[in-house]
Amino acid sequence: MRNVPLKSVDLLDRDVIALGTDYLPNTLLETHQHRRAQFLYPATGLIEVSTDDGEWVIPPSCGVWIPPETGHETRMLDVSTRSLYIEPSAAPRHSKQCEVVSVSPLFRQLLLEAVDVPAEYDKKGRDGFLMQLILCELAKAKPLPFFAPIPQDSKLAKLCRDFIRDPKIDSLPQQWADKLHKSERSFSRFFRQQTGMSFSQWRQQVCLLNSLTQILSGRGITEIAFDLGYNSAGSFSTMFKKQMGQSPSHFSMDGLNIDCF
Repeated sequence: MRNVPLKSVDLLDRDVIALGTDYLPNTLLETHQHRRAQFLYPATGLIEVSTDDGEWVIPPSCGVWIPPETGHETRMLDVSTRSLYIEPSAAPRHSKQCEVVSVSPLFRQLLLEAVDVPAEYDKKGRDGFLMQLILCELAKAKPLPFFAPIPQDSKLAKLCRDFIRDPKIDSLPQQWADKLHKSERSFSRFFRQQTGMSFSQWRQQVCLLNSLTQILSGRGITEIAFDLGYNSAGSFSTMFKKQMGQSPSHFSMDGLNIDCF
């Protein structure tokens, strides 16, 4: 089923509903939630998901698990999606937060095939078995760290969201500490308590996620590196490869290989 509203099929007696949707470039879906769990896969392009808990970036060869009743904002960057909407009782993952997971070649082909299955498919026939195999593949999919947590403290959360909109690798913890009227040592301890990460780890993670979005939108590596505050394209590329296992050019529109993970 392609470009079909979820509400028209949400209450069907099927554990899994598969929908394919095409979006205009840079489409923003404001905060919403679903009764069913959702697995959202970008067949093309890149997706950004924001919740109260954090920010996720979903590049090609990955998808994002969204638990039922989870409020989320979604930005689609030149995306055609394949989505699974799964009854909570049949959910194969049990995380209370969103998760970015790898999509194997088999899983990808199943997702592409699933959107051609009719809404009221035969649960005991070929299409029903296809949906059950999809749930098995989703259950075993490997989680990936394409995530930056957002703290619960409102003042720190605002600083984090402001940084996410304009990240700089040379942003200093003392600058943040001053805004919160804390010593640098007290701020560092507080930041780790709130996010589970050190400030420097979180700062680098946000820069990494931001760079993925920019790379896949077609911007040059050197331009991205300097915008993020790196002294050179080389130092940025070294960080990127250490974290991602591949050079930035591997993720460019020209060099992208679906079998990244």
